[in-house]
Amino acid sequence: MEPEPEPEPEPEPEPEFESEDFPEALADALAGLQRLIRRRLRGGTTGPSLRGAEVDLLRLVVDRPGIGVSEAAKELYLAGNSVSTLVNRLVGNGYLIRETDPADRRAARLLSTPAADARLRDWRQRRAVLVRGQVARLGTADRAALEAALPALRELAANLHEEAEET
Repeated sequence: MEPEPEPEPEPEPEPEFESEDFPEALADALAGLQRLIRRRLRGGTTGPSLRGAEVDLLRLVVDRPGIGVSEAAKELYLAGNSVSTLVNRLVGNGYLIRETDPADRRAARLLSTPAADARLRDWRQRRAVLVRGQVARLGTADRAALEAALPALRELAANLHEEAEET
């Protein structure tokens, strides 16, 4: 006698939100905030202008010196050839060093230059001043709500990251 098949798991119910358009409104607000911060910071930058993906790659290389191009592509959820294009531009602008990986002569390791380190340090400081000033303009309840939302936003980012790695 054959064992009975496992019953199909019940699909998880759709989460209920106070507003049906909350997920889209949240995504739009976060994307808009990021875009506005980058736009405001771009004005005070010296040197060649960098696109958002170039800044993201620089930040990754500064945080993880020696990262490879394919690993960077995976981390940034970009195609390898797209990251190679970004690397070429950043090397040309004097912000990255591409060196041969001694463990695999076909692979490259990425390192930031002192110019990149200084630019990112300046960018991070100016970003902190900008955001601090704008948050200070909010009422006490709104500041508290934003601070209280940080753990949920970090969890949301971790879930998206985890889900992207599974695909």
